[in-house]
Amino acid sequence: MAADLSQIVKAYDVRGVVPDQWDESLAELFGAAFAQVTNADAIVTGHDMRPSSPGLSRAFARGAAARGVDVTEIGLCSTDQLYFASGQLGLPGAMFTASHNPAQYNGIKMCRAGAAPVGQDTGLAEIRALVEEWSANAPQTPPATRTGTITRRDTLTDYAAHLLSLVDLASMRPLKVVVDAGNGMGGHTVPTVFASLPLTVVPLYFELDGTFPNHEANPLDPKNIVDLQAKVRETGADLGLAFDGDADRCFVVDERGEGISPSAITALVAARELARNGGKGTVIHNLITSWSVPEVVKENGGTPVRTRVGHSFIKEEMARTGAIFGGEHSAHYYFRDFWNADTGMLAALHVLAALGGQEGTLSDLVAQYDRYASSGEINSTVDDQAGRLAAVRAAYTGRDGITIDELDGLTVTAADWWFNLRPSNTEPLLRLNVEARDESTMVKTRDEALALIRA
Repeated sequence: MAADLSQIVKAYDVRGVVPDQWDESLAELFGAAFAQVTNADAIVTGHDMRPSSPGLSRAFARGAAARGVDVTEIGLCSTDQLYFASGQLGLPGAMFTASHNPAQYNGIKMCRAGAAPVGQDTGLAEIRALVEEWSANAPQTPPATRTGTITRRDTLTDYAAHLLSLVDLASMRPLKVVVDAGNGMGGHTVPTVFASLPLTVVPLYFELDGTFPNHEANPLDPKNIVDLQAKVRETGADLGLAFDGDADRCFVVDERGEGISPSAITALVAARELARNGGKGTVIHNLITSWSVPEVVKENGGTPVRTRVGHSFIKEEMARTGAIFGGEHSAHYYFRDFWNADTGMLAALHVLAALGGQEGTLSDLVAQYDRYASSGEINSTVDDQAGRLAAVRAAYTGRDGITIDELDGLTVTAADWWFNLRPSNTEPLLRLNVEARDESTMVKTRDEALALIRA
């Protein structure tokens, strides 16, 4: 009987519970299908610290090798370290991780050579179709005339050197930084990347443990940065950094232990990347980032481009426009000089360089980039996503001074506030983000929108 992969093949990756939804036998088929769809002679694989990751990764390698493909295994790595290997070696890659999902989950993030994304429209649908067909014991393509080789390669020091070459850290003053790795891959990458810098690192949960004994490795959820905030205050640190499970996202807290919005980090890094590029360049931002992002980009000579939410859209726009940098409200940061891929570590190095290059505090430094009051993302469970969206649209249509666009969900904009309302792709939720020029306007706008959504 054919496997039903509709539950585990998502828009951008494979993700599901092991072994209930997928296992090593399916991973082997994914490896064979990846080899066929990419038509590659060689690929690179890596995996996170989850208990099921080494076995799934090796099964995938066997499936690819059976098709005559040579496999370079880089072993334990962060997702951006796998993107580095794909870019540096010029090979398609597969990363075994379920990012911030609970311990029983695992997944595969796949890319073509040069870290180009593989999503539904760029190969993932074909990979899924092949795996479904073959799992029904349909005849597979005959095995290759030769079996590919599987070899090991360590890329961690090369990854660190590449990142450090992209940020000027020469004049940085000594800083104390608390780093919460959440028992994820930051515990593997941070010691090597930070080794040569004038930093006193206070480590939290650096032990690689895919059962996440301390907290979920999702720093966007406020309850998961409580320990980091407390440790920053307790040790008098200059800042704190929190990485998610596969360490491709980084969240920052200031010297008071207050979280800094990813929009403010996007604006700060955009200003620095524009300076690096002679004050010219395009910067991508999704439509939920703050008004301050396009403002700062223009003030620094750049061209802001607004896009939908989601890494495949950002990476497509990065490639299409030749953008130097892109940022999302979810703390994903994309760099042209990192093959348009996202790396939280490079964003973290920019923050360290910016803070270490002057004498003030981080809260003072980012104040110029954090100009408006925002609600954060508010989820509402609804029975009829389309119906509620239509009702909200109707309520604002025809009002003086209000514009409405539907690039991604519904964005309603007035002179001193805006909000975006978009449906979740995977749950019966509507996600609301509100921003305004002051707190009282934000609260009023938020409450009015929520009343309509939850009516």
